[in-house]
Amino acid sequence: MNRVLFVCTGNTCRSPIAEALLKARDVKGVEVKSAGIFASPGSDASAHAKKALEEKGINHQHLSNVVDEELINWATHILTMTMSHKHFVLERVPEAAGKTFTLAEFVGHSGDISDPFGGSLSIYRQTLQEIDSFVDKLVNKLK
Repeated sequence: MNRVLFVCTGNTCRSPIAEALLKARDVKGVEVKSAGIFASPGSDASAHAKKALEEKGINHQHLSNVVDEELINWATHILTMTMSHKHFVLERVPEAAGKTFTLAEFVGHSGDISDPFGGSLSIYRQTLQEIDSFVDKLVNKLK
């Protein structure tokens, strides 16, 4: 069983988008969760994140979570949106080093996924497209 934890800052934009995109692919043997390093527990995904997902035909119910040791231990793969998120996870749980990567680096790319927070719907669509292309590669890697 692969257990993927996506991590971003507030768990209202990038990581819920990644979670929803991977869940929508319904990959056998893959469980998915998301969390944020500075999340406010129980918050919904941002309106633009939900709208961008709906435009792809994905209706995702979301309540934000804070990254904690329990989630880190649950995951077989921790995929962060930025290097700073990765460093945060590794500072909290150094033993997670072998399973913690940025999403981009895990699928053979470099760079961070930019934060659309506070941006227009168009910016959220661009972020979703970027994450979606990485999730395609992630699915192939997990199979």
